[in-house]
Amino acid sequence: MEVEKETVRSARLADWLGVSRPTVTVALRRMTRDGMVRQTARKEIELTDRGRQAAAAIVRRHRIMERWLTDTLGLDWVAADEEAARLEHAVSDLVEQRLYEALGRPSTCPHGNPIPGYADPRPDEVRLSALREGADATVLRISEVAEREAPPLLRYLLERRLTPGAGVRVVEIDDVGRTLRVVTEEREMTLSQETGGKIWVVPGDGPRPA
Repeated sequence: MEVEKETVRSARLADWLGVSRPTVTVALRRMTRDGMVRQTARKEIELTDRGRQAAAAIVRRHRIMERWLTDTLGLDWVAADEEAARLEHAVSDLVEQRLYEALGRPSTCPHGNPIPGYADPRPDEVRLSALREGADATVLRISEVAEREAPPLLRYLLERRLTPGAGVRVVEIDDVGRTLRVVTEEREMTLSQETGGKIWVVPGDGPRPA
């Protein structure tokens, strides 16, 4: 959620995880006791250094597993994310490191999100929905929100090849209908502003659409 530049509060965490608010409250109380998180005066949730290290380890393992499942076993984005969630807690540090080496030391997951410890978020990334009409960009990554909350969106973007590395141009913005029309090297499509907000791009970088 921090990477997506969202404010982290318990209610939003419950939505993100698909659990009840009391469940999140109990978990946060336990994590606070264990020194993993702290709550600010504004009721925002922050990871402590210890919590951040633990979180990074889980995310790193998940994204390396996703790369293995897609690059080696040929699973699609959606299946790989689901399987990686099952495997991430069962793989040892040794196997994780060997997989990372065998995969050629990837820096991101299949959706373009950086693997903690091996890459950092780019400071120049912006949401596709934030671009002006006529702007060119290159798709950098697909939001974690799409992975967790909208798996069908992953399949939709994959089928239309609106994936990391794709060049894209915003050709029309409809502020009333809250849509944006974009063109890639292969096709033209209309996206909702909400969907555009889940696609992170680098403006003016990479191949230009035809």
